[in-house]
Amino acid sequence: MNSIKRIITSTVTPKISSFTLLSLFVLLGTIFSSMVNAQTDTLSVYKNFSDTQWDLEDILTIALANNPGLRRAVLSVEDAERLVFIAYSNVLPDISTSMNYTRNVETPVNFIPESVFDPNGDPNKLVPIAFGTDNNWQGGFTVEQNIFEGPALVGVSTATIFRTVQTENYRATAQNVVTQARQAYYQVLIRQEVARLQAAQIGRLEENLSQNKKRAELGFLDDYDVMRLDVQLSNLRPSLIQAEYDIAEAKRELALIIGIPVQLEYGLKGDLNQFDIYSEQAFSPENSGIKKVDRMTQLPSQQVGDGLDLSQQRGDLRLLQASLNLKDKEIQAEKARLLPVITANYNLQWSAAEPGSPTFFENSARFQTIGLRVSMPLFSGWERISNLQRVQISKKDLLLQQLQAQENASHQVQSAIEQIYESFQIAKARKEAIEQAIEGYNRTQIRLDNGLGSTLELTEALLQVREAELNYAQTVFNYLLAKASYDLAIGRVPLID
Repeated sequence: MNSIKRIITSTVTPKISSFTLLSLFVLLGTIFSSMVNAQTDTLSVYKNFSDTQWDLEDILTIALANNPGLRRAVLSVEDAERLVFIAYSNVLPDISTSMNYTRNVETPVNFIPESVFDPNGDPNKLVPIAFGTDNNWQGGFTVEQNIFEGPALVGVSTATIFRTVQTENYRATAQNVVTQARQAYYQVLIRQEVARLQAAQIGRLEENLSQNKKRAELGFLDDYDVMRLDVQLSNLRPSLIQAEYDIAEAKRELALIIGIPVQLEYGLKGDLNQFDIYSEQAFSPENSGIKKVDRMTQLPSQQVGDGLDLSQQRGDLRLLQASLNLKDKEIQAEKARLLPVITANYNLQWSAAEPGSPTFFENSARFQTIGLRVSMPLFSGWERISNLQRVQISKKDLLLQQLQAQENASHQVQSAIEQIYESFQIAKARKEAIEQAIEGYNRTQIRLDNGLGSTLELTEALLQVREAELNYAQTVFNYLLAKASYDLAIGRVPLID
């Protein structure tokens, strides 16, 4: 249990706000109460969380506390702890006690030749003789100890390594859960940004449409230009509806990852258009949680991912190495089945017999025995040898998996590094494009107000603004995804390592 406590303590130790803790405990308490009372209306239970705003650190904390896969991994560690105790039980003495009482309603009779009691008797004649008494007791203690049993001795270290395997599995699961939660969080933000830009574009077009209608009434603008703008608005409004549904879907996916009901309404803090990937600090309070998590691990110092000791950090590689160690112990255990088994036993017994009314263990007699048993398999077909060969083949398979996993790890690291550097190289240009697009839109608006421009030019300028803002948000989104993938690829995940 100590190892479980260390895992959970080291996993969920970030400094979070009191509001986050309060929200987390109230949320988990509400979830528990709803599970107990199956008749409770789910929507009414969670309606109080409709105004909840969580940042990235809050989401990760909830995921570590409530993700179903992670909770199952904790149970696997606890199960491995019990297996260690079971393994130790096989090398400890087995002490048992027993007592037996028999009441002879009719004393058993044996037939003995008459010549046994009478030398002159007929040896072919059998005489019934009653043996035993009315009351018989027997009881005592038995101690049995394995002096040498190969599988039991190997089993202790095997169970300990199996516990290590489950611990590494928990760590790898936690790393994946945090990474999935980060990427799902960013997915919600980018979809919110798309919806925001759609709404902003629709709002600007509606304002332009209103102004153009007034110009058309005064004869400064053709009715066709007004109609064309109206048609464009009609085409954009369904896109906003679709974007809102995309947000709802992304939030449900995030809810599944962090282990909360999909019916729960919640908000997320973050503004991708205000996020500066170059800065060490967040300029907007909305992005403070994202920036904090993003800077918990260092950025790659070079564009080539050489010199990283992935086998000591990556959860999957550590899990494979622990599994290989476990296979070595399994091979030893199978070989040990070919060795003799030596067992010692000691018996301490009391027996008593009494006629008539019983008196518990009256006139009892004690006896003791010590024994040593040696057994060794000589031939039982090819079962033991085949089992040994199967484990050896399984180890070879794990070695191939380890080799492939190392290659995949190097590929994932290099891909993530390239995506990060790509984002760094184009983010500045994307930001400048926003400023230029806004400047172009303002100039087009002035030209239109002075009768020198057209609604088509204004619409195109507005589309350029939206495209520039969306491109920058997409660049930030790609960077954040790449950084989360990089942290997982090198095995240094925030809140875990």
